[in-house]
Amino acid sequence: MDFSVTRINRSLVSPSEPTPSGMLDLSVIDRLPVLRCNARTLHVFRYGPKAAEVLCKALSKALVVYYPLAGRLNVSAENQLQVACSGEGIWFVEASANCSLEAVNFFDDMAAIPFDKLLPDPPQEIDPLVQMQITQFECAGFVVGLIFSHSICDGLGAAQFLNAVGELAKGVEQLSTNPVWCRDFLPPPSLHFHANSLPADMPLAPPIPDYQLEHANIDISQDQINDLKQNFRELTGKNCSSFEIVAASLWSRRARAINLNDDTDMTLVFFANCRHLLNPPLPVGFYGNCFFPVTITVSNQIIKKASNAEIVKLIQKAKAGLPNEFGKWVNGELITDPFTPPLVYTTMFISEWGRLGFNQVDYGWGPPVQVVPIQGSSLIPVAIIGSVPSTRKGVRLMTWCVEKAHLQPFVKQMIRL
Repeated sequence: MDFSVTRINRSLVSPSEPTPSGMLDLSVIDRLPVLRCNARTLHVFRYGPKAAEVLCKALSKALVVYYPLAGRLNVSAENQLQVACSGEGIWFVEASANCSLEAVNFFDDMAAIPFDKLLPDPPQEIDPLVQMQITQFECAGFVVGLIFSHSICDGLGAAQFLNAVGELAKGVEQLSTNPVWCRDFLPPPSLHFHANSLPADMPLAPPIPDYQLEHANIDISQDQINDLKQNFRELTGKNCSSFEIVAASLWSRRARAINLNDDTDMTLVFFANCRHLLNPPLPVGFYGNCFFPVTITVSNQIIKKASNAEIVKLIQKAKAGLPNEFGKWVNGELITDPFTPPLVYTTMFISEWGRLGFNQVDYGWGPPVQVVPIQGSSLIPVAIIGSVPSTRKGVRLMTWCVEKAHLQPFVKQMIRL
């Protein structure tokens, strides 16, 4: 995609009113080392003149109630991760592009997107929890390039914040959902998994894989999903969700495409929201991390020979066991760390984005045409189940899950759906 972007202004956006100061403790899940990273996304909007001006003002208002997001991460004397509520603000970049969004097909071709042009250039001297670039296009459309610290929010929390910004941009006086901190919902970290519980013969640092994963976008229509769900009902007499049917199809067809030995263990990992599993459940408005990895491991032979319905049953059984597994982790009863499954080619991670709330964000000109996740690692096999661009119905699989030699077999297997 040949276009240029000019960054016009860079600044820190702080809360529009005085906010509390001091240190806030993060939760046990927030503090997980695996979450010490940034999530990066693009949000493409068809229309929105002077979007940077509107969003800058709305962000400043939102940070009054979401004031921890205007702070910085801090490590306490006890080596625990905290948030220093300093009110310093989030990093905000205003930019313009020399073409229309139509000219780049609203960034429908994910493999060709020049992400470095559309994401904020990080400041050298500070480490904000949130960074945002608003790039205005000649058609009056705009793209929000967002970088969010995963230690402070999960996907549901980040989407909740953006929806609050949208409400304030439209002039509401009272948010539909008030933010809740509530990061003390689990026992102290000392009661949870730690390195000393590892078996003596287990290596602490696995070798770095030597493969490189290739990107592929695969759209599955709502009619295709409905047909697969109907087939499952006819075979089992039970219902299944769209996530279950898509995840089962993806996992099995990837296994056939990469064609490893029958006795190879194949693992599927997906992350489940656990807000409702706590007693009492977390309140509406909680915007921290509260999820748990659901893990399924079977032999490659089983995956390749199983029907789609049989794999859906495996997924449903694992989901039914989530309360028990999460409870064991909360009580410190697990021997190994469920949040660090092996990062190898035989482990497949699937994440569902369609229900997080990003697609409902509206700053006054309608929801996004599409939301584009950005690959975090070229070594972790990942598939994200998102929504197709707003003019169509169904799901879009945004994948980095096979190396080059397996890309075409994988795409062909998925097309056969």
